[in-house]
Amino acid sequence: MPTDERTAERVTLSSAIVSTFGRMRSSLQHRKEELRRVRKPHLKGFSKNSEIGYFAPKTWQFWRALITSFFVFAIVGHWLEIPYCMFMDHFFGIVDADYPVWSDPWYHPYWIYGIGAVIVTLLVEPVKEWIVLKRKTLFGALLQTFVMVTVIAMLTELIMGLLVNQPDPLTGRYPFWDNSQLPLNVLGQAWLVNDMVIGFLAVVYVWVLWPLICEGFQKLRPRWANRAFAAIVVGFAICCTISYIQLAL
Repeated sequence: MPTDERTAERVTLSSAIVSTFGRMRSSLQHRKEELRRVRKPHLKGFSKNSEIGYFAPKTWQFWRALITSFFVFAIVGHWLEIPYCMFMDHFFGIVDADYPVWSDPWYHPYWIYGIGAVIVTLLVEPVKEWIVLKRKTLFGALLQTFVMVTVIAMLTELIMGLLVNQPDPLTGRYPFWDNSQLPLNVLGQAWLVNDMVIGFLAVVYVWVLWPLICEGFQKLRPRWANRAFAAIVVGFAICCTISYIQLAL
């Protein structure tokens, strides 16, 4: 076959592939817009309609809900860590007696959980919505979301450990954490039990809590929604101020 004919065939094949992917993307986007328009309130039950349309980063409503989520879960994450540490210490004995969670006031924010809520919203929520559109059942979409987040958490923990948490060649002690003696550990760095907890919490967040925060603002008139947001900002600032002053004394 002449070179010109082969080149023409390759161009035609490339154009066909691009066109096919373009139609698939357009179809998914069209389906997503349809579900957004007919979406039923999340509180009335789970459906494809109720799990689509909460990732809208071009709107003020999205960023207002995201900032609220950061504030709320910086404190709620502190509360959740208390039973988590009690469970882990009882069964695995891995929590130190002087760990701050035992003594910090309940209104003291743990920033990492607020940051985690923001990261999960920006990275997992859009993928979750895509999965919901592709999967035939909500259970399959939920399970895929859980597995995906668990694997990402495990790989993140493993890579960070291999980079910064190598054991001392003389003593064998790990500088930051030591999972080598725990069941279901991965190369002594990652721990699947902890990663599955992260996966479970991320699923609860993107499937239940994030939609409820968005809808909580949607149920209010715009002026009252902004006032409620302002009250949340002021309340969080008060919590930070009081807790840090108390801890400094």
